[in-house]
Amino acid sequence: MRAYFTRLLQYDHHTNLQIVDLILKTGNTEKPVQLMAHMLAAQQIWLSRCKGEPAIGGALWPDWPAETLGGIIENNYKGWINFLNSPGADDFNRMVSYKNLKGEGFENTLSDIMAHLINHGTHHRAQAGQHLLLAGAEKLPVTDYIFYIRELH
Repeated sequence: MRAYFTRLLQYDHHTNLQIVDLILKTGNTEKPVQLMAHMLAAQQIWLSRCKGEPAIGGALWPDWPAETLGGIIENNYKGWINFLNSPGADDFNRMVSYKNLKGEGFENTLSDIMAHLINHGTHHRAQAGQHLLLAGAEKLPVTDYIFYIRELH
């Protein structure tokens, strides 16, 4: 499963960079930047939860400039890959205990959290894409997972 989730994180990284590239080229992109910043902040929160670290501070909807998103994508990707390659991170059935931002306690398996992480990104990239079209982007990048896999082979 490690290889599977690593491949999904590589896909997530690749498509996040595609959307941010289009954001930077399009301009007038307040909403897409907000959506991407939210998704990237959530990735950081989930990583700290999976690592058993204390909750990180900061907003779930941060006001990050578009120019910073590429670096954040790189840092998040490296953090998740390092986590997956750390000892014990290959137990995808293990329960991760955490508190949400309201302080309520929950437990989910690592595999369910990883699935959520990838789906959350796909959801918000699609939203950002629609806003980019409304802002004047002529064409969206192809971000379907199966197209990414085809490119690999």
